[in-house]
Amino acid sequence: MTSVTQSPSEANAGLIADLIRDVPDFPKPGIMFKDITPLLARPSGLAAAVTELVAASPRDVDLVVGMEARGFIFAAPIALALGAGFVPVRKPGKLPGATVSETFALEYGTETLTVHSDAIPAGARVLVVDDVLATGGTVAATAALLKQLDAELVQVSVLLELTALDGRAKLAEHGIERVSSVLRA
Repeated sequence: MTSVTQSPSEANAGLIADLIRDVPDFPKPGIMFKDITPLLARPSGLAAAVTELVAASPRDVDLVVGMEARGFIFAAPIALALGAGFVPVRKPGKLPGATVSETFALEYGTETLTVHSDAIPAGARVLVVDDVLATGGTVAATAALLKQLDAELVQVSVLLELTALDGRAKLAEHGIERVSSVLRA
């Protein structure tokens, strides 16, 4: 499996880690939710996160895809920094045009993601960005959407990877091997 994880600067890594709060038993008992809202509330924290995600991203992409909702926060500024377009992947009923969809299992239920069927041209080189890689379900579903549209998934970049949940292994089962994470916990 290819790991693209680049070591963040010590100062940025410490700041980012300090600003991600653990919320026990959310959204259900037994889940330890990683809350990034304190990170987002601090301009220096948000800047550090975006800086590190951009540093670990490939430069030769056409589009950056972010998943609802926290992936949007990071994907849009990364797209700007890379000179690429941004495409949102949303929950059903949120996009006004024709869409393609993919349903997947989460660690606490199921979810469906959609993207406009004309948002990503065939052959486009795509970077997928999200805040947390847990079990890999959201990323795998997004990759399946890209496959439906004949796009090329170049890399997945996340702010935080929860290694105990082994999301990288699930992604590898789907042929997704270029994964970058700023922090691993």
